[in-house]
Amino acid sequence: MTLHEQIRTDMKVALKAKEAAKLRTTRGILTAITNELVATGKTPQDALNDDGVLSVIKRLAKQRKDSIEQYTKADRMDLVEPEKEELAVLETYLPKMMSVAEIKPIAQAKMTELGIEDKSKIGMLIGAVMKELGGRADGGDVKTVVEELF
Repeated sequence: MTLHEQIRTDMKVALKAKEAAKLRTTRGILTAITNELVATGKTPQDALNDDGVLSVIKRLAKQRKDSIEQYTKADRMDLVEPEKEELAVLETYLPKMMSVAEIKPIAQAKMTELGIEDKSKIGMLIGAVMKELGGRADGGDVKTVVEELF
């Protein structure tokens, strides 16, 4: 079963179980997937591959994190809770992200492999590490680890 089909199934289960947050979130994911399909010139009835679905979910999770941050700054706790609930549902579909401790040896190896010795090529190193990890790590964590190496 593809991730796209799994989300559709989960939406039906959430509807029957009357789980409002999960239903709202899965509907949002399916809408974003449909928008992605249309944007790439496909029809809404097509299925998006797992990598495409994951990139959509990552984008939605990032939006939720940004919203939580903004609502917290604005002291709107009534809006923070639904965003946190949706973020929790989104994270169930994402692969487990690597920790900073797991990223560090990979970053050091890539730094040695590319022969980078000064901070002027930090962007190149971050890009290479992100490509190596293939989306299994948060970009902010990778940036932090790479900056610590200099």
